[in-house]
Amino acid sequence: MNLFVVGREAGPAWIDGKGAFEQPAAIDHAAFMDSLAKDGVVVAAGPVAGTESGRIRVVLIASATTEDEVRQRLADDPSAGAGRLHTLSVEPWSLFVGADRMQTPTA
Repeated sequence: MNLFVVGREAGPAWIDGKGAFEQPAAIDHAAFMDSLAKDGVVVAAGPVAGTESGRIRVVLIASATTEDEVRQRLADDPSAGAGRLHTLSVEPWSLFVGADRMQTPTA
C-alpha cells in the first residue's frame, strides 16, 4: 500500500454560515469516514484548525494502491455526492520522519 495526502474543501452545496456538524447529513458523512478508517483507507483525517466552523478545509492521509483508488473511495462519500465536499488533490506521500509511529494497514 502507498500513502497519499488528500486535500478536500467545502463544495458548492456547502451551506455558508453553518459549521461542519450543522451541515445536512453530517452524521452520514461521519459514518462513511469511520468506515473508511476501519477499512484502513483513511489513516488520519481532520479539518484545518478553525475551518470546521466555516467553509471547511480538510487534510487526510489515505492508504491505497493508487491515486484513482483513493478518488473512487472518496467519491462514495454522501457529502461529496451532495456537493458539500470536494476533493481538491490526491498526492503520493513519502513518509520519512515518524513512520515508526504511524500504523498503516498491510495488504
